[in-house]
Amino acid sequence: MVRSGWTGDHGRHGEGPGVRSPPQGGLPPVDAVADAVVEIACDESGFSGTNLLDPATPVITHASVDLSTGEAAGLIAALRSGFRFSLNEFKSGQFLRGPRAGEALEWFLAALSGRAHVHLVDKEYFLVTRIVDLLLAEPSYAAGTRLTQDHRPAALTLYRAKRSAGSDWGVFLAAFVELVRIKRPHRPDRRALERFFQARDALVRDGLGAEAEGVLDGLSRTRVRAVVTRLSDDDQSIPPPLEPMLPALAETVLFWSGGERQVLVIHDEQSALTAGRLSRLQQVLADGAGSSPAGADEAGASPAGVSPLAGLVMVDSRDDPRVQVADLLAGVARRLPGIVDDGPLQPFLSPTSLRDPER
Repeated sequence: MVRSGWTGDHGRHGEGPGVRSPPQGGLPPVDAVADAVVEIACDESGFSGTNLLDPATPVITHASVDLSTGEAAGLIAALRSGFRFSLNEFKSGQFLRGPRAGEALEWFLAALSGRAHVHLVDKEYFLVTRIVDLLLAEPSYAAGTRLTQDHRPAALTLYRAKRSAGSDWGVFLAAFVELVRIKRPHRPDRRALERFFQARDALVRDGLGAEAEGVLDGLSRTRVRAVVTRLSDDDQSIPPPLEPMLPALAETVLFWSGGERQVLVIHDEQSALTAGRLSRLQQVLADGAGSSPAGADEAGASPAGVSPLAGLVMVDSRDDPRVQVADLLAGVARRLPGIVDDGPLQPFLSPTSLRDPER
């Protein structure tokens, strides 16, 4: 849904006792935005905070739609009337357990054809990209996105080597999580650093192959200690190392922008998307605008240096049917992985999803 400027088309909260407080955070758009702005609504499924090794939620899905409020409300109303779903807010669990779930899902996806997008993140693969992007390269808010594709072969090599690692693989990832999960103020934990390198050395002894071992050998103590020290010192130039929502949001914005327009995001409340993080992500995307497919001189194209992320407005999903549709799509994609690659969800899947492309 392309708008000329921003109209603030999202749910409102009332006033008085007992009324829910308005959502906090986000990055409201500035008054001056490009003429061509696409407004999308987003939500995620599978978010587990920094607990990225929970076997119950191995992936996180981030879905977006460009429906108007009226279109989304009509879609939900049609699902309720035609397939007899409850009047409560839709959730993927109840949707997929409905008596006519298969028929309803087919109708739902057909209604969203060309109007939706799903970015999928394999949490283990995300951790491997974090190890490579943070500990082998200069940490950046572009980490984990298409803007750091030159680091992806090393991450993919290491990720695929887990087939030969056995239980040492999980120990290695857990050691990394412990190493970078820093509560400030905090000095670098020498014991956590030692456990990380002990886990790395165990992987090397497993015989993962020359390429994977080369990646592991690049994890020098000096380099890793320096990055962990910067994290402990609250270096704002380093993205939160255990937060997959930021690269997922970046890829979503880049998809809808297409190098030609800015994107205003309407998002369900999400604690990971703080104003500071969003500002830094906005700047990273602005720095990459000059390399977009559309040139700065083309009609409707975003000029170089103008971020494709116009802003992000937090809403309560109960107040915005567009976010409810995005939430339902994200939940379906996470709960039914079998239909993502070879089924009806495949057209919606981002080709830059953070996972092994051969999976």
